[in-house]
Amino acid sequence: MATVVLFHSVLGLRPAVHTAAERLRAAGHEVHTPDLFDGRTAETVEEGMELKDEIGRDELLMRAVTVTAPLSARGLVYAGLSLGGSIAQNLALADENARALLLLHGTSDLPEDAAWDDLPVQLHVADPDVFEPHDWLNAWYLQMRKAGADVEIFRYPGVGHLFTDEQLADYDAESAEAMWRTALGFLDGVG
Repeated sequence: MATVVLFHSVLGLRPAVHTAAERLRAAGHEVHTPDLFDGRTAETVEEGMELKDEIGRDELLMRAVTVTAPLSARGLVYAGLSLGGSIAQNLALADENARALLLLHGTSDLPEDAAWDDLPVQLHVADPDVFEPHDWLNAWYLQMRKAGADVEIFRYPGVGHLFTDEQLADYDAESAEAMWRTALGFLDGVG
């Protein structure tokens, strides 16, 4: 069993995050779903970006650290959906106890001096994805490998960015099921 902290997308802590957490719990994992937007949600990516900008990157990271710091000694699996993936990646990089990083729909920049010792990382993205273009993902993959991460990327052709969210037009049931099977296998390997 892994202890997973699952961060929400720029749309906020919506039903899709709770559904994802329940799926992980049903597989035997302990899952925490912090609300970095203090109960606020967005209907569109544009609204979500405005909300994210209003709160600010530093404040979002501080809120995330406040939730994860008391759990860190357990050896967390950091996970996130889109924006949440970016936050999870930043926290995993700073946590020497991190056990794994599960990125769903999103990544983040890496500092040049980033270093991990064989941290298992799994990324699931749409192909193509307007927020995660091929050139970006190729460079990100190479940087992650250079930093010492053990990285796997899974691409899902022809689906929308948040293809696991049943309430969005991006949703693709077949790809979502395939992603969850792979992600649960990944978590079983690090749990």
